[in-house]
Amino acid sequence: MKEPAKTGSGFWRSLRSGGVPSAIASVFGAPSAQQMAFIRSLSREQRRTEVLHLPLNRLETVVFDLETTGFHAQHGDEILSFGAVKLIGDEQVDEFYTLVNPKIAVPDNITELTGITQEMTDQAPALIDGLHDFMAFAGRSVLIAHGTGHDKAFLNAALWKTSKIQLTHRILDTMMIARWLKPSLDSYGLDEVLEEAEIPVTVRHHALEDAKMTASLWKEYLRLMRHKQVETLEDLYAYLCNF
Repeated sequence: MKEPAKTGSGFWRSLRSGGVPSAIASVFGAPSAQQMAFIRSLSREQRRTEVLHLPLNRLETVVFDLETTGFHAQHGDEILSFGAVKLIGDEQVDEFYTLVNPKIAVPDNITELTGITQEMTDQAPALIDGLHDFMAFAGRSVLIAHGTGHDKAFLNAALWKTSKIQLTHRILDTMMIARWLKPSLDSYGLDEVLEEAEIPVTVRHHALEDAKMTASLWKEYLRLMRHKQVETLEDLYAYLCNF
């Protein structure tokens, strides 16, 4: 896991040149304003069209998962942890994990499900710190998750809360890919598709472990897609749009 570089001097140059309003710095403090500026600048770099034509076996992806206090990002629930695996094609090159402090109580049922306790989150970094580090890890990669609606909603809520932006990364959903490649399955939850693909289940409802298992699923689907002459991200989007 790589620690993002500190760029305090760059922040002050940006502040003096008007890149970060001084009002932001006074309200949030220099580190948070710096992180906000970084997240905003990264957001502007997404949606590159050239990535559509890159062969999938050379595509840089970040498979990620979040644990949260509940299921309703717009009604007070918060992120508890980020887990992610970086791949180039089907080769893992890095991984990332952090807890964050949600600033609200961790429900007992969530502790039972995830193993994340109130004490653990009380000692964890603030949301802006964890979000900044995750976004730095993700960089300009295509994001992948299983059942992206939940994770995307929480990422968007966190990005808006901290930086007043929305997620602009390209996102792939292994659940949608599974529905296309495996149309006869009765259910497409992560447990069911892992079992069908004969991928061992390690620890469920741990952000990094779920991300690793989803990465294994993506690798298997890459293999199956090669047999269908799906060579690029553009090819994959075309199949999913017509499915």
